[in-house]
Amino acid sequence: MLQSLSIENIALIKSVNLEFSDEPGFVVLTGETGAGKSILIDSIHAVLGERSSKDIIRTGAETARVSAVFCNISPQTTALLESLDLPCEEDQTLIAQRSMTISGKNSCRVNGVPVTVAVLRQIGKELIAIHGQHDTQTLLAQESHIQLIDAMANDPQLTQSYREAFLRLRKMQKNLQALQMDETEKERRLDALRHQIAELEEAAIVPGERRSLQERRALLLHAEKVSDALQSANDSLWGIDDAFGAVTMAHSAAEQLELAGEHYPQAKELADALRGTAFELEEHANTLRDLQNGVTFDPLESAEIEERLDCYYRLSRKYGNTEAEMQAFLERAIAEEASITQSDEIITSMQAEITAQRDCVITLSKRLTKARRQAAAAFCELVKEELAALDMPNVRLETRHEKVPLTPNGGDNMYFMISANVGEEPRPLAKIASGGELSRLMLAMKNVLAGKDTIRTLIFDEIDAGVSGRAAQKIGRKLAQVANGKQVICVTHLAQIAALADTHFFISKSTENDETITNVTALDKSGRVRELARIIGGENPTKAQLAAAAEMIG
Repeated sequence: MLQSLSIENIALIKSVNLEFSDEPGFVVLTGETGAGKSILIDSIHAVLGERSSKDIIRTGAETARVSAVFCNISPQTTALLESLDLPCEEDQTLIAQRSMTISGKNSCRVNGVPVTVAVLRQIGKELIAIHGQHDTQTLLAQESHIQLIDAMANDPQLTQSYREAFLRLRKMQKNLQALQMDETEKERRLDALRHQIAELEEAAIVPGERRSLQERRALLLHAEKVSDALQSANDSLWGIDDAFGAVTMAHSAAEQLELAGEHYPQAKELADALRGTAFELEEHANTLRDLQNGVTFDPLESAEIEERLDCYYRLSRKYGNTEAEMQAFLERAIAEEASITQSDEIITSMQAEITAQRDCVITLSKRLTKARRQAAAAFCELVKEELAALDMPNVRLETRHEKVPLTPNGGDNMYFMISANVGEEPRPLAKIASGGELSRLMLAMKNVLAGKDTIRTLIFDEIDAGVSGRAAQKIGRKLAQVANGKQVICVTHLAQIAALADTHFFISKSTENDETITNVTALDKSGRVRELARIIGGENPTKAQLAAAAEMIG
């Protein structure tokens, strides 16, 4: 439950701190129109992670902050925190914080740990349920009624199983449709694939071959120049005609040094070193001979290389830049040809699978329909009981059911029909229900569904729209009844509702230093009497109105 709320620089609020009881109870917020009651609701929306605009930041301020402390959080909320790897306090408290800057940046924390707005919103849905005039208007949209029925059925596992089965069926049908091409298209595609496969298989692609061919072509283009250079190097090493080469001269020099070394030891060391060099030169000269043998110019080989490289060029424009890409293309083409050739068998197999999946979807759809019918009947009865307590004893509430083609939401279109008076046939809500009747109907539905969730704080924003007199008093009693087991916070304009509160906050605005500021005051008994009298009679209530207000509080 909401234990405290701190707001800074939100719209007209400069700084407000509200303290609530940590026990279930009925809390009301009252004040003149425009005093800032909606600002409090907007602030709570913000700290729950709902969409919020930087425009709500107080004029002249750079940052707005909202902080909420919750106590006695539910086991479901604790489990959610653990699944999100967020800390859980031993005393079952939770602190949610959100800061918004004029530049549009958001900073959110849960129990001191930074989180995204999306995570804050996910947690917020477990903490507070806010019901306002928008919910009342939503009742007029028939497509929203089935959501209320599903909430009553309270079988998310069945709903999820159906949705997954339906989406699986859709995917299977899409895959089958892709295979079911007409015969002309099939033959055209097969001709194209067979041509591609034949061309690539005939080419006999070899990874790395194109690079090797390019290197060989470069060598052949300069074969004469390379051959001359190698011959010149060979002549230098082995000699030519009567001239000695480097190999012979190195051996000769080593021999002379060996002779000198017989009498001059230092020359012997140099002779050994030079002899080694001579042998190395001889090895290099032999390697050079092998290189010369490899440099030959064959016009036929050159033509073959050019033809092969041209083949690779043509293939690369159609099937991929590299040999690996061309081979991958070939493999895909072979697989597609096989799938088309065998498509009749595959289609037969897929059709059998689709039939089985469709049967599964239909079975789940029937189970979902049955659960919805049962839930709708029970829901209508319980809502009628609630409405009787809200001064609408003659209401007939029925559910109309229509079968529709299967969708991800099932095969049902279900919506409510209402008759508010004896003798009238039930009609769509939009055509018969007044604003006050819609408010009571929405409250009745919310009360019926309240036991289906674990949310411990309910906020009703002007649930009394279009209601007055005895009906207002009964709405107040119903809200107080719900508050026996939950924390109920209600923004109201009616004294009949405010009189039943356990805690009463008065919202007002004042002007200070050319600034308009919203203030929130917790009222004691005398303050409540004055506020109820103001609601009844205006700014200057009479003694009789004050006495009536005191009597309402009791």
